[in-house]
Amino acid sequence: MSSDLHPSQLHQHLQMYTCAKWSFWGSLAVSCGLLFLGASQKPESKPWILGASVGVLEVGRRHRQTAKLLQESLGDIDRASRVNFQAWARAKTQPTAQLALTVGAVDSNWKPENLITDPVEYIQKKQKHVALIGGTGDGKSTFTQYLSSKIGGRVVVYDSDAKPDDWAWLDQADVIGRKGNFKAIDTAMGNDLKTLDELVELRGEGGDNAIAGRERFMIAEEFPILVDECDHATTWIKRHAKRGRRYKQFICALAQNDTAENFGLQGDKDTLYSCFCLVRLGQFGRDYVRTKLKDPQLEQWLKAGGKRRFMVDDCPCELDLSNWGTGSMVQSEISGGGKQEVQSSQELNEYEQIIIAWGQEHPGEILKARLLQQVSQPFKKDDPENIRIIFQSLADKGLGEVVDSGDRLGWRWSK
Repeated sequence: MSSDLHPSQLHQHLQMYTCAKWSFWGSLAVSCGLLFLGASQKPESKPWILGASVGVLEVGRRHRQTAKLLQESLGDIDRASRVNFQAWARAKTQPTAQLALTVGAVDSNWKPENLITDPVEYIQKKQKHVALIGGTGDGKSTFTQYLSSKIGGRVVVYDSDAKPDDWAWLDQADVIGRKGNFKAIDTAMGNDLKTLDELVELRGEGGDNAIAGRERFMIAEEFPILVDECDHATTWIKRHAKRGRRYKQFICALAQNDTAENFGLQGDKDTLYSCFCLVRLGQFGRDYVRTKLKDPQLEQWLKAGGKRRFMVDDCPCELDLSNWGTGSMVQSEISGGGKQEVQSSQELNEYEQIIIAWGQEHPGEILKARLLQQVSQPFKKDDPENIRIIFQSLADKGLGEVVDSGDRLGWRWSK
C-alpha cells in the first residue's frame, strides 16, 4: 500500500501513531488493574469499579482503532525505508571494477610487510608438515620438488592419476598408485604406519643416530580421493601429522580445498592448523586473501606475480621457481670466460643437475661419492652406491666421464 501523505505531514503522523499505540496498551493495563482491584472491594463499590474498567477499555479500543488508521495512512513508508537503506548499503560496500582498478594501480615496488622469501625456512622453523592447496597448472609438482630437495630424504609420491610424464624427476618405483591402483597406495600407507612404529622403537633405544638415513618425504596427491578409497589414509595422516616430524617422516598432502574434511581430519580442525603449514597457490591464495584476510591490495600483488607468489599460512611468499628442475639446459664456464649451453637428449633430474653444476665449476677435478655427500645437502644421507650409479648414468648420456671402478668410481666433467 502506498501513502498519500505530503512529506511535511509525515513527522506529525508518526508521532500520533506512536501515542495512539502506547495509549491502547496503557488503557488495557489500567482496565485489568481496576478489575483486579474490584474483586477485593465491598459489593456496593464493585459496579462503579467495573464501570470504570469498561470505560477505560473502550478508550483503549478507540485508540487502537486510531493507531490502525494512522498506520494505513503511513502506508509502507517504514518498510520501504528499511529496504532502501539496505540497497544503499550494498551499493556502497559491494566491490566494484573501479575498486579493483584503484588497487591495481598500487606502486609496483610495494611489498607486503610480512613477506617471506624462503618458505622452507619458515616451515622448518614451525616444525610442521605441509598441506598444499592448488589447482592444475598452479605449480604443485614444481613446488613439491623444490620442497623435497631442501628438506631431504627419500621421496615417495602417492598419486592414482599420475601420467607417465608426471613426477619425471623421480624413479618410476617411487610413484605409487598409477592407473588408479588404490590398493597399492593403501598397502604402502599401511607399511608407512609400521615403519613409524619401528622408528619410534629404534629412537627410544638408540636416540636419533639409530634412525639416521631413514628420512622420507611423502607426497599424497589429491588427498580427498585417497581418504575415500584407502582405508589407511585417515590414520596415516593423523599419526604422521602428530609424530612424523620427530622421526624424520615429512608429509606433504595436496588438495583443492583447505577444509579439515578434505585432509581426512573430520571434526579435528585443530590438527590441521597446529601440525601443517597451509600453502595456497594460484587462485586459491588470492581467494583466501580476499575472503579471509580482506586485503585487496595483497590480492592484486599476488595476481601480478603469477606462480612465483603464493601464501604460506597468513604470510605472502615470493619465490621464483620458473627455472627450477627443468633439467633441459645447464650453463657452464668455458676457458674463454663466456657461457656455453649444454643440451642433453634427455631431461636431467635435480640430482644430475647438481653433479653437472659441480663439474662445471671444478673442470678436470674428480668427484667422488663421499665428497658429494659433504658438499651437497640433497646427497648428504644418500647411499654412496646410488651416487655412483648416477655418475655412470651421466657418463652413458655423454655428460662427463667416469674414472676407476667399484668403490673407487668417480666422475669428472668433460665437454
